[in-house]
Amino acid sequence: MAPVKPPRAILFDVMDTLVRDPFPDVIPGFFGMTLPELLAVKHPTAWVEFERGERDRAAYMRDFFADGRAFDHAAFEAAVREAYEWLPGMESLLAALAETSATLVALSNYPEWYRWIEERLDLGRFVDWRFVSCRTGVRKPDPRAYLGAAAALDVEPGDCLFVDDRQGNVDAARAVGMDAVRFEDADRLVGALRARGFSLESHSKG
Repeated sequence: MAPVKPPRAILFDVMDTLVRDPFPDVIPGFFGMTLPELLAVKHPTAWVEFERGERDRAAYMRDFFADGRAFDHAAFEAAVREAYEWLPGMESLLAALAETSATLVALSNYPEWYRWIEERLDLGRFVDWRFVSCRTGVRKPDPRAYLGAAAALDVEPGDCLFVDDRQGNVDAARAVGMDAVRFEDADRLVGALRARGFSLESHSKG
């Protein structure tokens, strides 16, 4: 049997794939709310516009709540910054993948807060941030998010592996011809990567 040829590029979602997402718990907790309570009162479109780079940080904070209520922006931003942390096993896995020939990129729906993640965790050691949505103006699952990244990397969609915790984004990647894996945890992802030809002998949990 011929050896499996690994993908030339791996495109990673970031939030809840590489890094803990503070939105479901830290942000509601800051306001003393549950997530459903927060969803009921936040601005209906500000976050998506922030992710697409259509709003800057100040405009997003000003319109965070639909009713425009005031809150401590500095304390809120500090709470968000401090919440970013690697998901278990993912830092060491990216370090192992960085030793392979695959190009590693972040294909993430996220606003300019991605710079805070970079400052705190230094993901740029391993991944290229060019394709975060606030820089491209395109969010997954729009096919342009996937195809634009592949074109910029000069690789065919079929030479790409996409990894994301959301099934809808995984399905959209497959629809444009990419291989794709739904992220569950680092150990399962290691198994999926080994099945695709990566030895990952240097990978250890951490």
